[in-house]
Amino acid sequence: MDVQAWTYLIVGLTFALYIGIAIWSRAGSTKEFYVAGAGVPPLANGMATAADWMSAASFISMAGLISFMGYDGSIYLMGWTGGYVLLALLLAPYLRKFGKFTVPDFVGDRYYSNAARTVAVICAIFVSFTYVAGQMRGVGVVFSRFLEVPINTGILIGMGIVFFYAVLGGMKGITYTQVAQYCVLIFAYMVPAIFISMYVAGTPLPQQGFGSMLTDGSGFLLDKLDGLHQELGFTAYTDGSKPMIDVFFITFALMVGTAGLPHVIVRFFTVPKVRDARVSAGWALVFIALLYTTAPAVAAFARYNLINTVSNTQYAELPSWFKTWEGTGLIAWVDKNDDGAVQYVNGKAFAGKPSFTEGQGAEGQRLISNEVTDNDNELYIDRDIMVLANPEIANLPPWVIALVAAGGLAAALSTAAGLLLVISTSVAHDLIKKQINPDLNEKSEVLVARISVAFAVCVAGYFGINPPGFVAQVVAFAFGLAASSFFPVIIMGIFYKKMNKEGAIAGMLSGIIFTAAYIIYFKFINPAANNADNWLLGISPEGIGTVGMLINFAVSFIVAKITPAPPEDIQELVDSLRYPKGAGEASAH
Repeated sequence: MDVQAWTYLIVGLTFALYIGIAIWSRAGSTKEFYVAGAGVPPLANGMATAADWMSAASFISMAGLISFMGYDGSIYLMGWTGGYVLLALLLAPYLRKFGKFTVPDFVGDRYYSNAARTVAVICAIFVSFTYVAGQMRGVGVVFSRFLEVPINTGILIGMGIVFFYAVLGGMKGITYTQVAQYCVLIFAYMVPAIFISMYVAGTPLPQQGFGSMLTDGSGFLLDKLDGLHQELGFTAYTDGSKPMIDVFFITFALMVGTAGLPHVIVRFFTVPKVRDARVSAGWALVFIALLYTTAPAVAAFARYNLINTVSNTQYAELPSWFKTWEGTGLIAWVDKNDDGAVQYVNGKAFAGKPSFTEGQGAEGQRLISNEVTDNDNELYIDRDIMVLANPEIANLPPWVIALVAAGGLAAALSTAAGLLLVISTSVAHDLIKKQINPDLNEKSEVLVARISVAFAVCVAGYFGINPPGFVAQVVAFAFGLAASSFFPVIIMGIFYKKMNKEGAIAGMLSGIIFTAAYIIYFKFINPAANNADNWLLGISPEGIGTVGMLINFAVSFIVAKITPAPPEDIQELVDSLRYPKGAGEASAH
Protein backbone atom coordinates (compact mmCIF):
# COMPACT_ATOMS: atom_id res chain seq x y z
CA MET A 1 0.00 0.00 0.00
CA ASP A 2 1.11 3.57 -0.63
CA VAL A 3 1.41 6.34 2.00
CA GLN A 4 -2.09 7.68 1.44
CA ALA A 5 -3.72 4.25 1.81
CA TRP A 6 -1.77 3.59 5.01
CA THR A 7 -2.76 7.04 6.27
CA TYR A 8 -6.45 6.45 5.66
CA LEU A 9 -6.18 3.11 7.44
CA ILE A 10 -4.20 4.20 10.52
CA VAL A 11 -5.87 7.60 10.95
CA GLY A 12 -9.29 6.01 10.39
CA LEU A 13 -8.63 3.36 13.06
CA THR A 14 -7.42 5.94 15.59
CA PHE A 15 -10.42 8.19 14.95
CA ALA A 16 -12.75 5.23 15.39
CA LEU A 17 -11.01 4.47 18.68
CA TYR A 18 -11.43 8.06 19.92
CA ILE A 19 -15.11 8.16 18.98
CA GLY A 20 -15.71 4.74 20.55
CA ILE A 21 -14.13 5.87 23.80
CA ALA A 22 -16.23 9.07 23.77
CA ILE A 23 -19.43 7.03 23.40
CA TRP A 24 -18.37 4.59 26.12
CA SER A 25 -17.41 7.32 28.58
CA ARG A 26 -20.01 9.97 27.83
CA ALA A 27 -20.73 12.34 30.71
CA GLY A 28 -24.07 12.22 32.51
CA SER A 29 -23.51 14.87 35.20
CA THR A 30 -21.71 18.18 35.64
CA LYS A 31 -19.04 16.51 37.77
CA GLU A 32 -18.34 13.97 35.00
CA PHE A 33 -18.44 16.71 32.34
CA TYR A 34 -16.07 19.05 34.21
CA VAL A 35 -13.69 16.75 36.17
CA ALA A 36 -14.46 13.20 34.97
CA GLY A 37 -16.19 12.45 38.28
CA ALA A 38 -12.84 12.95 40.10
CA GLY A 39 -12.21 9.22 39.75
CA VAL A 40 -9.41 8.85 37.19
CA PRO A 41 -6.49 6.59 38.31
CA PRO A 42 -3.15 8.48 38.66
CA LEU A 43 -1.40 6.48 35.90
CA ALA A 44 -4.18 7.16 33.40
CA ASN A 45 -4.32 10.80 34.46
CA GLY A 46 -0.56 11.05 33.96
CA MET A 47 -0.96 9.87 30.36
CA ALA A 48 -3.92 12.18 29.78
CA THR A 49 -2.00 15.13 31.27
CA ALA A 50 0.98 14.40 29.02
CA ALA A 51 -1.27 14.26 25.94
CA ASP A 52 -3.10 17.42 27.02
CA TRP A 53 0.16 19.27 27.59
CA MET A 54 2.08 17.97 24.54
CA SER A 55 0.21 19.74 21.80
CA ALA A 56 0.80 20.06 18.09
CA ALA A 57 3.53 22.51 19.03
CA SER A 58 5.42 19.75 20.87
CA PHE A 59 4.84 17.02 18.29
CA ILE A 60 4.87 18.91 14.99
CA SER A 61 6.54 22.26 15.50
CA MET A 62 9.10 22.07 18.31
CA ALA A 63 11.60 19.83 16.52
CA GLY A 64 11.05 21.94 13.39
CA LEU A 65 11.97 25.06 15.34
CA ILE A 66 15.07 23.41 16.78
CA SER A 67 15.92 22.18 13.28
CA PHE A 68 16.02 25.75 11.98
CA MET A 69 17.12 27.61 15.11
CA GLY A 70 19.68 25.11 16.41
CA TYR A 71 20.92 26.16 19.84
CA ASP A 72 18.30 28.93 20.09
CA GLY A 73 15.54 26.33 19.81
CA SER A 74 16.46 25.06 23.27
CA ILE A 75 14.29 27.85 24.71
CA TYR A 76 11.23 25.71 23.94
CA LEU A 77 12.70 22.61 25.57
CA MET A 78 13.76 24.46 28.71
CA GLY A 79 10.67 26.61 28.96
CA TRP A 80 8.01 23.95 28.48
CA THR A 81 9.62 21.20 30.56
CA GLY A 82 10.68 23.60 33.32
CA GLY A 83 7.17 25.03 33.37
CA TYR A 84 5.60 21.64 33.83
CA VAL A 85 7.87 20.91 36.81
CA LEU A 86 6.96 24.31 38.28
CA LEU A 87 3.26 23.58 37.86
CA ALA A 88 3.44 20.05 39.26
CA LEU A 89 5.49 20.93 42.35
CA LEU A 90 4.50 24.49 43.19
CA LEU A 91 0.87 24.94 42.16
CA ALA A 92 -1.07 21.75 41.43
CA PRO A 93 -1.25 20.25 44.96
CA TYR A 94 -2.43 23.53 46.49
CA LEU A 95 -5.01 24.17 43.80
CA ARG A 96 -6.27 20.60 44.17
CA LYS A 97 -6.55 21.06 47.90
CA PHE A 98 -8.48 24.30 47.43
CA GLY A 99 -11.12 22.18 45.71
CA LYS A 100 -11.96 24.44 42.74
CA PHE A 101 -11.46 22.82 39.38
CA THR A 102 -11.20 25.93 37.19
CA VAL A 103 -8.84 28.88 37.45
CA PRO A 104 -11.72 31.43 37.35
CA ASP A 105 -13.45 29.48 40.15
CA PHE A 106 -10.27 29.63 42.24
CA VAL A 107 -9.85 33.35 41.50
CA GLY A 108 -13.51 34.13 42.26
CA ASP A 109 -13.52 32.34 45.63
CA ARG A 110 -9.98 33.21 46.73
CA TYR A 111 -10.50 36.87 45.91
CA TYR A 112 -14.13 36.89 47.13
CA SER A 113 -15.27 38.73 44.00
CA ASN A 114 -17.41 37.98 40.96
CA ALA A 115 -15.63 40.82 39.18
CA ALA A 116 -12.32 38.97 39.66
CA ARG A 117 -14.02 35.78 38.46
CA THR A 118 -15.26 37.55 35.32
CA VAL A 119 -11.81 38.96 34.52
CA ALA A 120 -10.36 35.45 34.97
CA VAL A 121 -13.04 34.02 32.64
CA ILE A 122 -12.12 36.57 29.96
CA CYS A 123 -8.41 35.80 30.37
CA ALA A 124 -9.06 32.02 30.24
CA ILE A 125 -11.08 32.33 27.04
CA PHE A 126 -8.51 34.65 25.45
CA VAL A 127 -5.57 32.38 26.30
CA SER A 128 -7.41 29.22 25.28
CA PHE A 129 -8.51 30.57 21.90
CA THR A 130 -4.96 31.72 21.14
CA TYR A 131 -3.62 28.28 22.05
CA VAL A 132 -6.28 26.28 20.25
CA ALA A 133 -5.63 28.20 17.01
CA GLY A 134 -2.20 26.55 16.88
CA GLN A 135 -3.73 23.11 17.37
CA MET A 136 -6.24 23.51 14.56
CA ARG A 137 -3.48 24.79 12.29
CA GLY A 138 -1.48 21.65 13.09
CA VAL A 139 -4.46 19.47 12.19
CA GLY A 140 -4.76 21.28 8.85
CA VAL A 141 -1.05 20.83 8.06
CA VAL A 142 -1.25 17.06 8.66
CA PHE A 143 -4.42 16.57 6.65
CA SER A 144 -3.22 18.74 3.77
CA ARG A 145 -0.25 16.48 3.15
CA PHE A 146 -1.34 13.00 4.09
CA LEU A 147 -4.96 13.04 2.98
CA GLU A 148 -4.13 15.39 0.10
CA VAL A 149 -6.85 17.88 0.91
CA PRO A 150 -6.54 21.66 1.32
CA ILE A 151 -5.38 22.85 4.76
CA ASN A 152 -8.75 24.53 5.38
CA THR A 153 -10.61 21.30 4.61
CA GLY A 154 -8.34 19.45 7.03
CA ILE A 155 -9.16 21.97 9.75
CA LEU A 156 -12.89 21.44 9.16
CA ILE A 157 -12.46 17.65 9.50
CA GLY A 158 -10.53 18.12 12.75
CA MET A 159 -13.25 20.45 14.05
CA GLY A 160 -15.85 17.77 13.45
CA ILE A 161 -13.91 15.07 15.31
CA VAL A 162 -13.12 17.28 18.33
CA PHE A 163 -16.70 18.56 18.42
CA PHE A 164 -18.03 15.01 18.65
CA TYR A 165 -16.04 13.68 21.56
CA ALA A 166 -15.71 16.97 23.49
CA VAL A 167 -19.44 17.69 23.36
CA LEU A 168 -20.51 14.12 24.07
CA GLY A 169 -18.01 13.04 26.70
CA GLY A 170 -16.90 16.24 28.44
CA MET A 171 -13.85 15.77 30.67
CA LYS A 172 -14.65 12.10 31.22
CA GLY A 173 -14.63 11.37 27.49
CA ILE A 174 -11.67 13.66 26.86
CA THR A 175 -9.59 12.04 29.62
CA TYR A 176 -9.82 8.48 28.34
CA THR A 177 -9.52 9.66 24.74
CA GLN A 178 -6.31 11.44 25.72
CA VAL A 179 -4.92 8.24 27.23
CA ALA A 180 -5.36 6.60 23.82
CA GLN A 181 -3.97 9.68 22.07
CA TYR A 182 -0.84 9.66 24.22
CA CYS A 183 -0.16 6.04 23.26
CA VAL A 184 -0.62 6.91 19.58
CA LEU A 185 1.47 10.07 19.62
CA ILE A 186 4.44 8.68 21.58
CA PHE A 187 4.57 5.53 19.44
CA ALA A 188 4.35 7.67 16.32
CA TYR A 189 7.14 9.95 17.51
CA MET A 190 9.54 7.27 18.74
CA VAL A 191 9.30 4.72 15.91
CA PRO A 192 10.66 6.97 13.11
CA ALA A 193 13.18 8.51 15.53
CA ILE A 194 14.57 5.04 16.29
CA PHE A 195 14.64 4.10 12.58
CA ILE A 196 16.45 7.30 11.60
CA SER A 197 18.88 7.07 14.52
CA MET A 198 19.85 3.57 13.33
CA TYR A 199 20.30 4.87 9.79
CA VAL A 200 22.23 8.05 10.63
CA ALA A 201 24.18 7.09 13.77
CA GLY A 202 23.93 3.31 14.06
CA THR A 203 22.18 3.30 17.44
CA PRO A 204 18.51 2.64 18.30
CA LEU A 205 18.56 5.34 20.99
CA PRO A 206 17.91 8.75 19.38
CA GLN A 207 19.24 10.52 22.48
CA GLN A 208 22.55 8.71 22.00
CA GLY A 209 22.51 9.15 18.24
CA PHE A 210 22.27 12.91 18.70
CA GLY A 211 25.88 12.98 19.95
CA SER A 212 27.27 10.02 18.01
CA MET A 213 29.55 9.46 15.05
CA LEU A 214 27.74 9.24 11.68
CA THR A 215 27.52 5.77 10.17
CA ASP A 216 29.52 6.90 7.11
CA GLY A 217 32.43 7.76 9.42
CA SER A 218 32.59 11.41 8.27
CA GLY A 219 32.46 12.80 11.81
CA PHE A 220 30.09 13.49 14.67
CA LEU A 221 26.54 14.55 13.74
CA LEU A 222 26.67 17.97 15.42
CA ASP A 223 30.14 18.75 14.05
CA LYS A 224 28.93 17.85 10.58
CA LEU A 225 25.82 20.02 11.01
CA ASP A 226 27.94 22.96 12.16
CA GLY A 227 30.10 22.60 9.04
CA LEU A 228 27.14 22.31 6.67
CA HIS A 229 25.48 25.35 8.25
CA GLN A 230 28.56 27.50 7.93
CA GLU A 231 29.10 26.43 4.31
CA LEU A 232 25.54 27.58 3.54
CA GLY A 233 25.94 30.89 5.35
CA PHE A 234 23.89 30.02 8.45
CA THR A 235 25.03 30.41 12.05
CA ALA A 236 26.67 27.21 13.33
CA TYR A 237 23.95 24.81 14.50
CA THR A 238 25.33 24.66 18.05
CA ASP A 239 25.77 28.46 18.33
CA GLY A 240 23.05 30.90 19.33
CA SER A 241 22.13 34.05 17.41
CA LYS A 242 19.36 35.42 19.65
CA PRO A 243 20.18 38.12 22.23
CA MET A 244 20.61 36.46 25.62
CA ILE A 245 17.96 38.71 27.18
CA ASP A 246 15.40 37.45 24.65
CA VAL A 247 16.42 33.82 25.26
CA PHE A 248 15.90 34.33 28.99
CA PHE A 249 12.57 36.15 28.65
CA ILE A 250 11.09 33.65 26.19
CA THR A 251 12.20 30.70 28.33
CA PHE A 252 10.77 32.26 31.47
CA ALA A 253 7.50 33.22 29.73
CA LEU A 254 7.08 29.64 28.55
CA MET A 255 7.82 28.30 32.05
CA VAL A 256 5.41 30.47 34.00
CA GLY A 257 2.92 30.35 31.14
CA THR A 258 2.83 26.56 31.47
CA ALA A 259 2.18 26.94 35.18
CA GLY A 260 -0.78 29.19 34.43
CA LEU A 261 -2.43 27.17 31.66
CA PRO A 262 -6.02 26.43 32.75
CA HIS A 263 -6.46 23.27 30.65
CA VAL A 264 -3.45 21.62 32.38
CA ILE A 265 -4.40 22.76 35.89
CA VAL A 266 -7.88 21.22 35.63
CA ARG A 267 -6.34 17.78 35.07
CA PHE A 268 -5.28 17.63 38.72
CA PHE A 269 -8.93 17.67 39.77
CA THR A 270 -9.81 14.49 37.92
CA VAL A 271 -8.10 12.23 40.47
CA PRO A 272 -9.64 11.21 43.83
CA LYS A 273 -7.09 12.70 46.27
CA VAL A 274 -4.31 15.30 46.59
CA ARG A 275 -1.74 12.51 46.84
CA ASP A 276 -3.04 11.12 43.55
CA ALA A 277 -2.54 14.56 41.97
CA ARG A 278 1.14 14.45 42.96
CA VAL A 279 1.56 10.87 41.70
CA SER A 280 -0.13 11.62 38.38
CA ALA A 281 2.10 14.70 37.99
CA GLY A 282 5.15 12.44 38.39
CA TRP A 283 3.87 9.97 35.82
CA ALA A 284 3.11 12.79 33.40
CA LEU A 285 6.69 14.06 33.74
CA VAL A 286 8.01 10.61 32.78
CA PHE A 287 5.69 10.41 29.78
CA ILE A 288 6.58 13.95 28.67
CA ALA A 289 10.32 13.27 29.02
CA LEU A 290 10.11 10.44 26.48
CA LEU A 291 9.22 12.92 23.73
CA TYR A 292 11.18 15.92 24.95
CA THR A 293 14.51 14.12 25.27
CA THR A 294 14.00 12.76 21.75
CA ALA A 295 13.05 16.07 20.07
CA PRO A 296 16.59 17.53 19.77
CA ALA A 297 17.75 14.33 18.06
CA VAL A 298 14.77 14.36 15.66
CA ALA A 299 15.53 18.01 14.86
CA ALA A 300 19.21 17.32 14.11
CA PHE A 301 18.43 14.22 12.00
CA ALA A 302 15.83 16.15 9.98
CA ARG A 303 18.16 19.08 9.35
CA TYR A 304 21.06 16.86 8.34
CA ASN A 305 18.94 14.75 5.99
CA LEU A 306 17.23 17.79 4.45
CA ILE A 307 20.47 19.61 3.62
CA ASN A 308 22.11 16.46 2.23
CA THR A 309 19.04 15.60 0.15
CA VAL A 310 18.02 18.98 -1.25
CA SER A 311 20.90 21.46 -1.28
CA ASN A 312 22.58 21.82 -4.70
CA THR A 313 20.49 19.00 -6.16
CA GLN A 314 18.92 19.30 -9.61
CA TYR A 315 15.19 19.89 -9.28
CA ALA A 316 14.49 17.09 -11.77
CA GLU A 317 16.42 14.67 -9.52
CA LEU A 318 14.68 15.54 -6.25
CA PRO A 319 12.87 12.67 -4.51
CA SER A 320 9.10 12.37 -4.75
CA TRP A 321 8.49 13.61 -1.19
CA PHE A 322 9.67 17.10 -2.16
CA LYS A 323 7.17 17.49 -4.96
CA THR A 324 4.38 15.99 -2.86
CA TRP A 325 4.96 18.52 -0.07
CA GLU A 326 5.36 21.25 -2.70
CA GLY A 327 1.74 20.61 -3.60
CA THR A 328 0.68 21.68 -0.09
CA GLY A 329 2.38 25.06 -0.35
CA LEU A 330 4.55 24.29 2.69
CA ILE A 331 7.77 23.95 0.70
CA ALA A 332 8.59 25.86 -2.48
CA TRP A 333 11.44 26.56 -4.90
CA VAL A 334 12.09 29.20 -7.52
CA ASP A 335 15.13 29.03 -9.80
CA LYS A 336 16.72 32.47 -9.39
CA ASN A 337 19.88 31.73 -11.41
CA ASP A 338 18.31 29.41 -14.02
CA ASP A 339 20.69 26.52 -13.34
CA GLY A 340 17.96 23.99 -12.53
CA ALA A 341 19.48 23.24 -9.11
CA VAL A 342 18.04 23.97 -5.67
CA GLN A 343 20.23 26.52 -3.94
CA TYR A 344 19.51 26.54 -0.20
CA VAL A 345 21.50 29.17 1.69
CA ASN A 346 20.93 31.73 4.44
CA GLY A 347 18.30 34.30 3.50
CA LYS A 348 14.57 34.68 2.91
CA ALA A 349 13.53 33.12 -0.39
CA PHE A 350 10.34 35.16 -0.78
CA ALA A 351 9.04 38.48 0.46
CA GLY A 352 6.05 36.69 1.98
CA LYS A 353 4.85 33.13 2.26
CA PRO A 354 4.80 31.59 -1.22
CA SER A 355 1.58 31.30 -3.14
CA PHE A 356 1.31 29.11 -6.18
CA THR A 357 -0.06 29.02 -9.68
CA GLU A 358 0.48 26.14 -12.05
CA GLY A 359 2.89 27.29 -14.73
CA GLN A 360 5.37 26.29 -17.39
CA GLY A 361 8.53 26.91 -15.36
CA ALA A 362 11.80 25.09 -15.90
CA GLU A 363 11.41 21.37 -15.19
CA GLY A 364 7.70 21.99 -14.51
CA GLN A 365 8.22 23.60 -11.11
CA ARG A 366 5.47 25.74 -9.60
CA LEU A 367 5.71 29.46 -10.27
CA ILE A 368 5.86 31.76 -7.29
CA SER A 369 3.52 34.74 -7.41
CA ASN A 370 5.08 36.42 -4.37
CA GLU A 371 7.87 38.92 -4.78
CA VAL A 372 11.19 37.07 -4.97
CA THR A 373 13.95 38.51 -2.76
CA ASP A 374 17.34 39.42 -4.17
CA ASN A 375 19.44 37.05 -2.03
CA ASP A 376 20.69 33.67 -3.24
CA ASN A 377 18.27 31.46 -1.27
CA GLU A 378 15.84 29.68 -3.60
CA LEU A 379 14.06 27.41 -1.12
CA TYR A 380 11.12 28.16 1.18
CA ILE A 381 10.45 25.61 3.95
CA ASP A 382 7.63 25.84 6.49
CA ARG A 383 9.05 24.87 9.89
CA ASP A 384 5.93 22.91 10.74
CA ILE A 385 6.67 20.20 8.16
CA MET A 386 10.03 19.01 9.49
CA VAL A 387 8.76 16.26 11.81
CA LEU A 388 6.06 15.19 9.38
CA ALA A 389 8.37 15.09 6.37
CA ASN A 390 11.32 13.58 8.25
CA PRO A 391 10.33 9.90 7.67
CA GLU A 392 9.87 10.59 3.96
CA ILE A 393 13.20 12.42 3.72
CA ALA A 394 14.84 9.40 5.39
CA ASN A 395 13.00 7.06 2.98
CA LEU A 396 11.23 5.09 5.73
CA PRO A 397 8.40 2.62 4.96
CA PRO A 398 4.95 4.08 4.09
CA TRP A 399 3.32 2.76 7.29
CA VAL A 400 5.82 4.73 9.42
CA ILE A 401 5.03 7.90 7.48
CA ALA A 402 1.30 7.32 8.03
CA LEU A 403 1.90 6.63 11.72
CA VAL A 404 3.52 10.06 12.12
CA ALA A 405 0.41 11.64 10.59
CA ALA A 406 -1.77 9.85 13.15
CA GLY A 407 0.55 10.99 15.95
CA GLY A 408 0.45 14.62 14.85
CA LEU A 409 -3.34 14.52 14.76
CA ALA A 410 -3.48 12.87 18.20
CA ALA A 411 -1.25 15.59 19.69
CA ALA A 412 -3.25 18.43 18.17
CA LEU A 413 -6.70 17.01 18.90
CA SER A 414 -5.93 16.03 22.51
CA THR A 415 -4.87 19.56 23.45
CA ALA A 416 -7.64 21.17 21.39
CA ALA A 417 -10.23 19.14 23.28
CA GLY A 418 -8.83 20.15 26.66
CA LEU A 419 -8.78 23.82 25.67
CA LEU A 420 -12.32 23.73 24.33
CA LEU A 421 -13.51 22.20 27.59
CA VAL A 422 -11.84 25.07 29.50
CA ILE A 423 -13.74 27.56 27.35
CA SER A 424 -17.05 25.78 27.83
CA THR A 425 -16.49 25.42 31.60
CA SER A 426 -15.56 29.09 31.93
CA VAL A 427 -18.78 30.12 30.18
CA ALA A 428 -21.23 27.56 31.63
CA HIS A 429 -19.91 27.18 35.18
CA ASP A 430 -18.00 30.34 36.03
CA LEU A 431 -20.11 32.86 34.11
CA ILE A 432 -23.66 31.48 33.72
CA LYS A 433 -24.01 29.26 36.80
CA LYS A 434 -21.94 31.27 39.26
CA GLN A 435 -23.04 34.77 38.25
CA ILE A 436 -25.94 35.07 35.82
CA ASN A 437 -28.28 32.22 36.80
CA PRO A 438 -27.35 30.51 40.10
CA ASP A 439 -30.59 28.48 39.96
CA LEU A 440 -29.58 26.74 36.74
CA ASN A 441 -30.13 22.99 37.17
CA GLU A 442 -27.49 20.37 36.38
CA LYS A 443 -29.04 19.23 33.11
CA SER A 444 -29.30 22.79 31.80
CA GLU A 445 -25.73 23.57 32.89
CA VAL A 446 -24.36 20.62 30.90
CA LEU A 447 -26.43 21.74 27.90
CA VAL A 448 -25.00 25.28 28.12
CA ALA A 449 -21.49 23.78 28.39
CA ARG A 450 -22.05 21.70 25.25
CA ILE A 451 -23.39 24.69 23.32
CA SER A 452 -20.31 26.64 24.45
CA VAL A 453 -18.05 23.88 23.09
CA ALA A 454 -19.85 24.03 19.74
CA PHE A 455 -19.36 27.79 19.52
CA ALA A 456 -15.72 27.50 20.63
CA VAL A 457 -15.01 24.86 17.95
CA CYS A 458 -16.21 27.27 15.26
CA VAL A 459 -14.07 30.14 16.54
CA ALA A 460 -11.06 27.81 16.88
CA GLY A 461 -11.54 26.68 13.30
CA TYR A 462 -11.56 30.28 12.09
CA PHE A 463 -8.25 31.02 13.82
CA GLY A 464 -6.81 27.76 12.50
CA ILE A 465 -7.69 28.86 8.96
CA ASN A 466 -6.33 32.37 9.59
CA PRO A 467 -3.41 31.77 12.01
CA PRO A 468 -1.23 34.63 13.30
CA GLY A 469 1.96 32.55 12.88
CA PHE A 470 3.39 29.04 12.68
CA VAL A 471 2.15 26.52 15.25
CA ALA A 472 4.80 26.86 17.98
CA GLN A 473 4.87 30.64 17.64
CA VAL A 474 1.10 30.88 18.13
CA VAL A 475 1.38 28.58 21.14
CA ALA A 476 4.23 30.72 22.54
CA PHE A 477 1.89 33.73 22.41
CA ALA A 478 -0.70 31.77 24.43
CA PHE A 479 1.91 30.91 27.05
CA GLY A 480 2.91 34.58 27.26
CA LEU A 481 -0.71 35.59 27.81
CA ALA A 482 -1.11 32.93 30.52
CA ALA A 483 2.12 34.07 32.17
CA SER A 484 1.01 37.69 32.28
CA SER A 485 -2.51 37.02 33.55
CA PHE A 486 -2.85 33.81 35.60
CA PHE A 487 0.54 32.97 37.08
CA PRO A 488 0.86 35.97 39.44
CA VAL A 489 -2.75 35.79 40.63
CA ILE A 490 -2.42 32.07 41.40
CA ILE A 491 0.98 32.37 43.11
CA MET A 492 -0.12 35.29 45.28
CA GLY A 493 -3.47 33.62 45.93
CA ILE A 494 -1.66 30.64 47.45
CA PHE A 495 1.38 32.20 49.12
CA TYR A 496 0.40 35.79 49.98
CA LYS A 497 -2.66 35.97 52.20
CA LYS A 498 -2.79 39.81 52.13
CA MET A 499 -3.43 39.89 48.37
CA ASN A 500 -6.94 41.28 47.88
CA LYS A 501 -9.50 41.41 45.08
CA GLU A 502 -8.56 44.93 43.97
CA GLY A 503 -4.92 43.97 43.52
CA ALA A 504 -5.75 40.73 41.69
CA ILE A 505 -8.13 42.42 39.23
CA ALA A 506 -5.78 45.33 38.52
CA GLY A 507 -2.83 42.96 38.07
CA MET A 508 -4.60 40.57 35.69
CA LEU A 509 -5.93 43.40 33.53
CA SER A 510 -2.65 45.31 33.34
CA GLY A 511 -0.61 42.18 32.61
CA ILE A 512 -2.75 40.72 29.84
CA ILE A 513 -3.57 44.09 28.21
CA PHE A 514 0.11 45.04 28.00
CA THR A 515 1.15 41.62 26.66
CA ALA A 516 -1.72 41.35 24.16
CA ALA A 517 -1.15 44.91 22.91
CA TYR A 518 2.57 44.25 22.35
CA ILE A 519 1.90 41.01 20.44
CA ILE A 520 -0.93 42.51 18.37
CA TYR A 521 1.16 45.56 17.45
CA PHE A 522 4.15 43.62 16.17
CA LYS A 523 2.24 40.71 14.61
CA PHE A 524 -0.77 42.48 13.09
CA ILE A 525 -0.57 46.29 13.14
CA ASN A 526 3.06 46.82 12.19
CA PRO A 527 4.73 43.48 11.32
CA ALA A 528 7.45 45.29 9.35
CA ALA A 529 8.77 46.63 12.67
CA ASN A 530 8.96 43.16 14.24
CA ASN A 531 12.71 43.03 14.77
CA ALA A 532 15.19 43.43 17.61
CA ASP A 533 15.84 47.10 16.81
CA ASN A 534 12.25 48.01 17.64
CA TRP A 535 11.49 45.59 20.49
CA LEU A 536 11.34 46.80 24.08
CA LEU A 537 14.83 46.12 25.52
CA GLY A 538 15.35 43.62 22.70
CA ILE A 539 12.52 41.36 23.91
CA SER A 540 10.47 39.66 21.16
CA PRO A 541 6.66 39.20 21.20
CA GLU A 542 7.25 35.55 22.21
CA GLY A 543 9.06 36.68 25.37
CA ILE A 544 7.05 39.76 26.33
CA GLY A 545 4.80 37.68 28.62
CA THR A 546 7.61 37.78 31.21
CA VAL A 547 7.43 41.58 31.25
CA GLY A 548 3.62 41.36 31.46
CA MET A 549 3.99 39.01 34.43
CA LEU A 550 6.31 41.46 36.23
CA ILE A 551 3.84 44.28 35.56
CA ASN A 552 1.05 42.08 36.96
CA PHE A 553 3.03 41.37 40.15
CA ALA A 554 3.98 45.04 40.62
CA VAL A 555 0.49 46.44 40.00
CA SER A 556 -1.15 43.76 42.19
CA PHE A 557 1.20 44.43 45.08
CA ILE A 558 0.92 48.24 44.90
CA VAL A 559 -2.89 48.21 44.62
CA ALA A 560 -3.19 45.67 47.46
CA LYS A 561 -1.10 47.93 49.70
CA ILE A 562 -3.40 50.94 49.23
CA THR A 563 -6.73 49.10 49.43
CA PRO A 564 -8.41 47.15 52.27
CA ALA A 565 -6.93 43.78 53.28
CA PRO A 566 -8.90 40.58 52.54
CA PRO A 567 -11.43 39.38 55.15
CA GLU A 568 -10.04 37.28 58.00
CA ASP A 569 -11.77 34.10 56.78
CA ILE A 570 -10.02 34.42 53.41
CA GLN A 571 -6.65 34.88 55.10
CA GLU A 572 -7.30 31.80 57.26
CA LEU A 573 -8.29 29.87 54.13
CA VAL A 574 -4.97 30.76 52.47
CA ASP A 575 -3.07 29.65 55.58
CA SER A 576 -4.93 26.33 55.61
CA LEU A 577 -3.95 25.60 51.98
CA ARG A 578 -0.36 25.00 52.99
CA TYR A 579 -1.19 22.48 55.73
CA PRO A 580 -0.67 18.80 54.79
CA LYS A 581 -4.19 17.75 55.82
CA GLY A 582 -7.69 18.59 54.75
CA ALA A 583 -7.68 17.82 51.06
CA GLY A 584 -10.79 19.17 49.40
CA GLU A 585 -13.07 17.32 47.01
CA ALA A 586 -13.35 18.70 43.50
CA SER A 587 -16.90 19.84 43.09
CA ALA A 588 -18.99 21.11 40.25
CA HIS A 589 -20.77 23.62 42.48
